[in-house]
Amino acid sequence: MGYRVAVAGATGAVGREILKTLAEREFPVDDIVALASPRSAGREVSFGNRVLKVQNLETFDFTGWDIGLFSPGGEVSAKYAPIAAKAGCVVIDNTSHFRMDPDVPLVVPEVNPNALKRMKRNIIANPNCSTIQMVVALKPLHDLFTLKRVVVSTYQAVSGAGKDGMDELFSQSRGSFVNDPPKIEQFQKQIAFNCIPQIDRFMDDGATKEEWKMAVETRKILDPDVSVIATCVRVPVFIGHSEAVVAEFAEPVDLNRAREALREAEGVILRDEREDGGYVTPIECVGEDASYVSRLRVDPTVPNGLAFWCVSDNLRKGAALNAVQIAETMVALDLLPRHG
Repeated sequence: MGYRVAVAGATGAVGREILKTLAEREFPVDDIVALASPRSAGREVSFGNRVLKVQNLETFDFTGWDIGLFSPGGEVSAKYAPIAAKAGCVVIDNTSHFRMDPDVPLVVPEVNPNALKRMKRNIIANPNCSTIQMVVALKPLHDLFTLKRVVVSTYQAVSGAGKDGMDELFSQSRGSFVNDPPKIEQFQKQIAFNCIPQIDRFMDDGATKEEWKMAVETRKILDPDVSVIATCVRVPVFIGHSEAVVAEFAEPVDLNRAREALREAEGVILRDEREDGGYVTPIECVGEDASYVSRLRVDPTVPNGLAFWCVSDNLRKGAALNAVQIAETMVALDLLPRHG
């Protein structure tokens, strides 16, 4: 017996990836509905070999639905996720709206699955894409050496800004070859052939909201005593976030033990060959589920430091896959009641 699943934001890049991931992983679905804004109602999206006609999120009745996978944008989730939760539908929300709510678990299944047992509002938050891949890689190292501090620089794909961000990179890149002036709408500056050290708005301390998210989310998921400083950069890559991570630990690090822990860790693939091309780049991780770790080495500038390179598909593990894995974990832990 399966579950009744609603996917909100089904016409967006993450929503489509959620539908694809549910089908690929054969999540036990008895009934499924695709939801989006009124202007998208009536459109069609794929679910495996089926075609779903999109329904209007604003008028949908969640009564009797078991689980809602939400990625419609923060303001929309803020309004409709509580409505679905009140109707008895467990919501896994991909937006940032509920992440720091103390009554809402913020979950990466490979890192803190037991947080699901503390769900109070029928809402679970999916972390920021750049946070997810980093904490998956850091968890086995934290278990070994006790993480104290992280310095991370991210190189984030334009798909993190949705389909419109991808379209802008494509149009600016194409236009550059015919001398069309770049049309700047989704990003603060031209993104084609450029890097932009700003993702989200600036805060009072000079950090951007994206950098703040990485710090506070890592503490909520992994350990409240870990310090994090991030510099988040948008780069002209369509899919796949990259991160240069420098981690400082409380205990002496051993490179061989670190390698072995990463090889055995769930959700991590270590490819660290000290030769030309012996590492993973973002274009190679598209469509893959893991957080790939490369360039692992001792940081000699601190007593107990490691540095590494990490890449992951931000639409899969950074969003859709993690949300589906949360649902799978809830099934495994018998935390997901059926209404069918």
